[in-house]
Amino acid sequence: MKVVLAEKPSVARDLASFLGATARRDGFFEGGGYQVTWAFGHLVELKEPGDYDPALKRWTLESLPFVPKEFQLRLRGDDGAKKQFAVIKRLFREATSLICATDAGREGELIFRYIQSLTGCTNKPAQRLWLSSLTPTAIGAAFRTIRPLSDYDNLYAAAKCRSQADWIVGINATRNYTVRYRSTSDRGASGLLWSLGRVQTPVLAMITRRDDEIRTFQSEPFWELMTRYRDVQFRYTGKRFDKQENAQSVLEVASKHELTIRKIQSRAEKSQPPQLYDLTELQRDMNRRFGISAAETLATAQSLYESKLITYPRTDSAYLSKDMRKDIPGVMRQLRSIKANEIDQLNLAALPFTSRIINDAKVTDHHAIIPTGASAGVLRGREQQIYDAIVVRFIAAFYPPCEKEITTVDATAGEVAFRARGVRVVAPGWTQLYPRKAKSGEANDEQQSLPDFKNGESGKHEPFIKSGQTSPPKHFTENTLLGAMDTAGKLVDEAELKEALKEKGLGTPATRAATIETLLNRKYIIRDKKNVLATDLGRYLVAIVRDRNLTSPELTGEWEAKLKKIEAGQLSPDVFMHEIADYTRAIIQSSAAVSVDQQIYGPCPRCGENVIAGKRAFGCSGWRKGCKFVLQPSYRDADLSMDQVRELLQLRVTNHPLTLHDGHPFLLAMSESGMLIEIPVPQGSEQDVGGTATDRKRSKRKSGAKKSAATKSSRKKQSKAKKETNSAATEIGVCPLCGSPVVEQTKSYACSRWREGCGLTIWKTISGKKISVSNARKLLRSGETAVLKGFKSKAGKSFDAKLKLIDGKVRFEF
Repeated sequence: MKVVLAEKPSVARDLASFLGATARRDGFFEGGGYQVTWAFGHLVELKEPGDYDPALKRWTLESLPFVPKEFQLRLRGDDGAKKQFAVIKRLFREATSLICATDAGREGELIFRYIQSLTGCTNKPAQRLWLSSLTPTAIGAAFRTIRPLSDYDNLYAAAKCRSQADWIVGINATRNYTVRYRSTSDRGASGLLWSLGRVQTPVLAMITRRDDEIRTFQSEPFWELMTRYRDVQFRYTGKRFDKQENAQSVLEVASKHELTIRKIQSRAEKSQPPQLYDLTELQRDMNRRFGISAAETLATAQSLYESKLITYPRTDSAYLSKDMRKDIPGVMRQLRSIKANEIDQLNLAALPFTSRIINDAKVTDHHAIIPTGASAGVLRGREQQIYDAIVVRFIAAFYPPCEKEITTVDATAGEVAFRARGVRVVAPGWTQLYPRKAKSGEANDEQQSLPDFKNGESGKHEPFIKSGQTSPPKHFTENTLLGAMDTAGKLVDEAELKEALKEKGLGTPATRAATIETLLNRKYIIRDKKNVLATDLGRYLVAIVRDRNLTSPELTGEWEAKLKKIEAGQLSPDVFMHEIADYTRAIIQSSAAVSVDQQIYGPCPRCGENVIAGKRAFGCSGWRKGCKFVLQPSYRDADLSMDQVRELLQLRVTNHPLTLHDGHPFLLAMSESGMLIEIPVPQGSEQDVGGTATDRKRSKRKSGAKKSAATKSSRKKQSKAKKETNSAATEIGVCPLCGSPVVEQTKSYACSRWREGCGLTIWKTISGKKISVSNARKLLRSGETAVLKGFKSKAGKSFDAKLKLIDGKVRFEF
């Protein structure tokens, strides 16, 4: 008997159907010489410190760092996991061979190998099934190219090293900072969890730096010289002015002369169609267009994948492989039922398979996200939005470029040079699939239509001055934050690390949404409409972390470069893990003894030159080169000690809080621009449901804006949802999607891991009928209810039906 292990029940069902294993058993399918079973994601995990030694359940500095000599595994604690693991263990031990059919990639490999290890079946013959789609054609192709599991040993070694290294650094750093900063008398408030990790902490640091840059930004006025001629707006070609009188003097010179056209140039420009989606680009696009969170996009895409409507979503590739060329026209033909007009403009017999679409070298674990062509039926809400976006992007990739004619007109008024620019769309190409509505106030002088100017013509013109203000950078949204995580290599100087982050970025496409949700759940960041802002709690955490590797992308860059070598068999996993243990010891030591160099003041935060003492203040020694940094020896009428000055310049934050006239203690920090910033010391209740009023007030104050009614409403809804989960957590069954407990809430029965993206929800009222706890339990246990009476259609007519649970969605069966 061959036993196939899938990562989720829905995938197991598709595999079983393909293999003819149609007999349903308790926890698996059987037939045709196969038994097909499933995990609920990470069924098996690394043991906690207290599992190795009960004394380690108590968090103390004396027990750190804790690095197991040999890592041990344990079963996830919920009842659903225990029950399903017992099924898997029995099947594995009775099997003649095993087939790994978990998700194709590092994490899927880890899930299977950890289960295989805990069941004691590592010596059984085993093979690896590599799936990118769940259509019968794709499953058949995967079985025809099935390979020995041992071919993926290096992939497993890299996955295991990543898992263990994250555990070592995360647990030791979190315990270290939580214990070290729990004293209410000095450094912080008790009861707070200071959670650190190699991905989440650099991401938090990026957000806090951006917020601090905005907070300390000093807007400056500027003036631009413009002129209007034949209803066309021309712009002065010199720099904009920082003084109005300078702009006025040039305007007076220009106004004495007619405007003369000196040169007219036209050139053609092509805008290439967008590339296919990888997961990060899909998440960014959905957040930009519809405000959908990264976690919700991933959960919805996973649901569409399990419904066989799209290919595997957790991919970091925007390309297809050469062998897929033959399948694409067929997919297009199947999509005609929903996008006939769009597809009819393509020649399916001669699709343009450019290098922007086909590139084997850039398809590693999985290819780009594309539709499978399967009939979608009726989709609603987020599912419809995301599916439609994937379909349109797929079609657009094969459309011709958008062709534009860009005309530049140079003119002078005396010796004052002006330029006008106009853009005319010659052939819309792919842009016709994305009709764009101009926003109010969006028009600019590049979108204007130009008349038929003649070289040498001249005439009267109307010069004028346009004033403006420099503006700070924008707050991160989930869209721009995902982009920054994806391109984190730009923040790293060393070439090898930059290259590693170029390929992987901070985190993986599949984990970035969970990283953002973790920071939200820890109350280190908040959502404010589309913006993602750091709270005072998050700012305080970044301030107290002394090891800069923990707040920069470089650590992840180092790890990814080495994990890639492990995957390629070029680096020993043991060497990597020894380095991780040494690094963890350094984290503990660096936070235990923070000192400053008493021989210097420190480097200038703006240019890096040494800071020197002047008669009244401290300034940059590079002032002759134009650096204007100055640090006053006092803050809010309180003198700064020499130790505090050195701490600000060398550590960028004071070691101990200051307490001034209003009595609220705060750390004083220095931004990269050299401005001083207050970071309030936490009070201890910030991680309670909803946070404290003080924390909410301070978090909002940092953005320099008043709370809007919409923001207040949003926070009330979030607080209500969290209270609902915490207060009404009566377990009624096991989630068929992830194996976690399903709990009764005020309006629904939902998976307890909804914050992590699991979308299972059974509403308490469906089509006017109340769904009892017993019916919800039956739906979870057997996948369907008996025929229920009393439903009402939208037209008000009563009807009877069964409820069925299909891929986590409740459907009617008549």
